[in-house]
Amino acid sequence: MILGFGVAQLLKNVVKLIDHPRKSKSIYWLHLCWVFYIFILIVLFWWWEYRLETVQHWNFFSYLFLIIYTTLYYVLCVLIFPDNIDEYKDYKDYFFSRKNWFFLFQILLFVIDFGDSLLKGKAYFQSLHWTYPVRNILHIALCFLGIKSSNKKVQTCLFFILFAFDILFIAQNYLY
Repeated sequence: MILGFGVAQLLKNVVKLIDHPRKSKSIYWLHLCWVFYIFILIVLFWWWEYRLETVQHWNFFSYLFLIIYTTLYYVLCVLIFPDNIDEYKDYKDYFFSRKNWFFLFQILLFVIDFGDSLLKGKAYFQSLHWTYPVRNILHIALCFLGIKSSNKKVQTCLFFILFAFDILFIAQNYLY
């Protein structure tokens, strides 16, 4: 349900851009790329969580862990595409003023993802290809770079590297 709120947040604000183009602040293409990227991360998360049906023993802390993890996705959706950016010049200004929070929450997601994978069992964790830990570590490292750099070229490269690696990860692990 919480993920549904996140997806609704993204879709609602994309539709606002289409429905009310004159009322919308100036669109920034890189911001929309990150919106799409977060949408893809949520789709991947939903796909991964399907594996939770194999978890034999649940307890309150496992359930709470999952609620907190899911909530981070929602926060990330609101951070990347809030309902109102009136105090900012445009979406570019908004993105660069909030990029530290945006990348910090991604770091948290990819750190917590290791715990989520372990929650599904040691056998599941070991069944993941070498790309899984590399993917998470790469994301964490590049998100730290995203926090440090306000250079538009660096930010653009970060998006394309992370997106390309996720597409390769999806192809290797889930297209069979």
